[in-house]
Amino acid sequence: MIGGSHHARVEVLARAASSTSPSLLVAAAVLAEDPDVLTRAGRHAVTVRDRQLVALAHARLRGDEDLFDALVRDHLAEHPDNLLAAWIAGHDLGATPTPEQEQS
Repeated sequence: MIGGSHHARVEVLARAASSTSPSLLVAAAVLAEDPDVLTRAGRHAVTVRDRQLVALAHARLRGDEDLFDALVRDHLAEHPDNLLAAWIAGHDLGATPTPEQEQS
């Protein structure tokens, strides 16, 4: 998913249908640009790390770039190993790679 694989995107979205993993649900919500999936992620987020991830994804999907920038910087300062947060920061909303694009 982080590398832009279309197949990974499809798998993340498929797994999200029955998952309770906040990270997987956040990834699916950002990929699908679906705030309802983020609401599910929020219900399953019990750690501060997970709740922060949900909050920064909400800001990103709402287009609140100033808030998103502050949240993602704070989150990555505390959790520099969180590749999902870094991916969300660099992810171009609205860009869905096709299988042909990922092969080029």
